[in-house]
Amino acid sequence: MTDDLRTAPGDPADTAPTDLPKAPPGDPADAAPTDLPEAAPADGTDAAPSALPPRGVPAEQVLAEIRALRAADRPTHGGRLFAYVYDPAVPGLDDLTSAAHAGSAHVNGLDPTAFPSLLAMENALVGAAVRLLGGGPGTAAPDAVGSVTSGGTESLILAVKAARDARPDVAEPRIVVPVSAHAAFAKAAHYLRVALDPVPVSPRTLRPEVADVAAAIRPETVLVACSAPSYAHGVLDPVEQIAAVAARSGVRCHVDACFGGWTLPYLRRLGLPVPRFDLSVPGVTSISVDLHKYAYAPKGVSVLLHRDAALRAPQYFAFADWPGYTMINPVIASTRSGGPIAAAYATLRHIGDAGYVELAGRTVEAVRHLAAAVRGTEGLRLMAEPESTVVCFTSTDPGLDLFVLVDELTARGWHTQPQMTYGELPASVHLTVTASVAPKVAEFAPDLAAAVAAARAVGPVRLPAELLSLAAGLSPDALTPELVAGLAEGLGLGGAGGLPDRTATVNTLLDAAPPALRERLLVEFVGLLQRPTF
Repeated sequence: MTDDLRTAPGDPADTAPTDLPKAPPGDPADAAPTDLPEAAPADGTDAAPSALPPRGVPAEQVLAEIRALRAADRPTHGGRLFAYVYDPAVPGLDDLTSAAHAGSAHVNGLDPTAFPSLLAMENALVGAAVRLLGGGPGTAAPDAVGSVTSGGTESLILAVKAARDARPDVAEPRIVVPVSAHAAFAKAAHYLRVALDPVPVSPRTLRPEVADVAAAIRPETVLVACSAPSYAHGVLDPVEQIAAVAARSGVRCHVDACFGGWTLPYLRRLGLPVPRFDLSVPGVTSISVDLHKYAYAPKGVSVLLHRDAALRAPQYFAFADWPGYTMINPVIASTRSGGPIAAAYATLRHIGDAGYVELAGRTVEAVRHLAAAVRGTEGLRLMAEPESTVVCFTSTDPGLDLFVLVDELTARGWHTQPQMTYGELPASVHLTVTASVAPKVAEFAPDLAAAVAAARAVGPVRLPAELLSLAAGLSPDALTPELVAGLAEGLGLGGAGGLPDRTATVNTLLDAAPPALRERLLVEFVGLLQRPTF
């Protein structure tokens, strides 16, 4: 949604009453919009005012409060944030999607017969995704169907659910997933009580070997997954070969194209050598794509496609054995706001097919410039030659600490994503590149050179030997909230000072910790952040 919070007219019949109780004269709720009615928290943190004041606050004041809170966020526009958000830099798009979202925000997707507008828009979005990803009339997948979900994680959970529930004969179902696949597969396995069989990736290609995938398939395997592309490094798994292996074993194959699935077909049309990865591939039974990524819709909208309706059927949940209405859900949520669906529909209609070709062209040009900047920097190397919209690099110089480099880039206004060491794969820096980066890309190379020089001058982070030993040997079960709170305070995390400007020390400690300990540390730390304010 837009950075500037605006209101948009909705259905007059749905307009809230304007005769809300007024505060008596002198009540803080009657203060001017620039005067906050409540004092800031005593601890000096950036907490919001009470969400439920004694009396209602004027609309303009509420919006001013939200704008003030948003001032602490990373910039969602401007082409300098390489993670989390996707900005096409299309003039007027924010206003359009805000208005579309507002017009359908109070519409409920729970019952498509009550609100046929959502059903119509959802079917149109699914149809667009089917066409883009190799299905529809006249293709190898003429009967493809799909559902709109809230995001890639929900799409992947539902793909696993459909595969699991299609095999009631399997008492202990399993899924085969490359270690480079999105962590949402692990979340799906955890939620659905499905065993996860990870397949290693080559440190050279960053892809799984097809033979290793085949060897991991068991009689209990209900799904084989692959990525197009992987999030961490932006490389495409060998989808055609993996799908063939799965088909020979009688197992479903899901392609996670949530990250780059919307842009890969356009990159192919621009002449890039993009291999087949979608419903045009025999053996691919389902595929997911996020519209809030490279379709540039506001969050959160994803689409999960199945090759036919029979494959989708186990995805649904239905329940009639209670006194109320019969519940029928195609996705995890029951109540669903129509806002994101309407905003996504407006985005696709406004940009159009030709617009996405143009945006993909800008993006790939930005990728080329960023990759060239990395290649031209002594001490850095690309983890892989870019195949999609990701630039990922690592350090080859022991004196150049990647985590310090991330801090130096942040100080220069470039917000990147550090990735930890994994097995034989070194720590790396991830850049998700969008069309909005193109106008800024010429500024990156000199800033990268300056950041590298500054990081070398600072030198690598040196943690105390006893802390490294503790991180390497501490059991996750030994962590207590008190221990984590003390550690967080020692590292300058949380408290009255908020998060530190520089996180190299924290990232170095996390990088030294085994994954299980890192998970527990971050769970406890996020738990410290997520506390009620009064």
